[in-house]
Amino acid sequence: MADPATEAFLAHRNLLFTVAYQMLGSAADAEDVLQETWLRWVGVEPATVRDQRAYLVRITTRQALMRLRTLGRRKESYVGPWLPEPLLTAPDVAEDVELADSVSMAMLLVLETLTPAERAVFVLREVFDLGYDEIAEAVGKSAAAVRQIAHRARSHVAARRPRGEISPAESRDALEAFRHAVETGDLRHLLEILAPDVVFLGDGGGVVQAVPEPVLGAAAVASLLAAGLGNFAGGVLSAAEVNGYPALLLRRAGEVDTVLAVRIDDGLITGLYAVRNPEKLSRLAEETTLRR
Repeated sequence: MADPATEAFLAHRNLLFTVAYQMLGSAADAEDVLQETWLRWVGVEPATVRDQRAYLVRITTRQALMRLRTLGRRKESYVGPWLPEPLLTAPDVAEDVELADSVSMAMLLVLETLTPAERAVFVLREVFDLGYDEIAEAVGKSAAAVRQIAHRARSHVAARRPRGEISPAESRDALEAFRHAVETGDLRHLLEILAPDVVFLGDGGGVVQAVPEPVLGAAAVASLLAAGLGNFAGGVLSAAEVNGYPALLLRRAGEVDTVLAVRIDDGLITGLYAVRNPEKLSRLAEETTLRR
């Protein structure tokens, strides 16, 4: 039988992973944060902790903030565009609209534009609905300061997040059009759903071939795909639920080669995100459980 400390940690583990993943955009780093959280938690007597969930979230947040600063330095030397690590998610994530929105590839990229403190405060307040006093303890600032950071972060995100609620049906339609265009070579319909300012990002991490710079504009993106430079030719495309939304998996010889996610604004594709770095595809063999 598990001891009280282990039981408490396991009861909140999926929540803690979700907090860390949303702050870091990396499942591997989120797992490292959970390991650090556990090492600190086992030194505490659970019976002395009034609110174990809040206490564990506080430890996780502090560890994630330290890791986030390290990640920032790592990204400075990253080869090519950096994209979040994609996760296969269960249908219940898609059913929780707020959770799905908060872990979508598009939102995680928006969160990348925040400072570490803004990202932590935004995630804890807007996604997990923690009180300002709780957040203040987690990030080591006053409640008044946290309120100001939350306001600044909300304004920043609101100006950059996808416009309007994106339905799974819209994402599926867009991805189906993309798949049809790639498989048939007919890009006419794809051009009809690409926004004029669409951006294509490819993340190979310097390990595998990927588009080294963002490709901007419908004509340029269509030309890229027509030339076979999007790395989608010669594989098998299949649908999947990734980060709470429909996405496409490209397999070669049975192995996942690329994950393609989309951002949609006002019914048009404004972002195409292709993750190819093998280090970011290691968790796609099974679903990851996310919780609020």
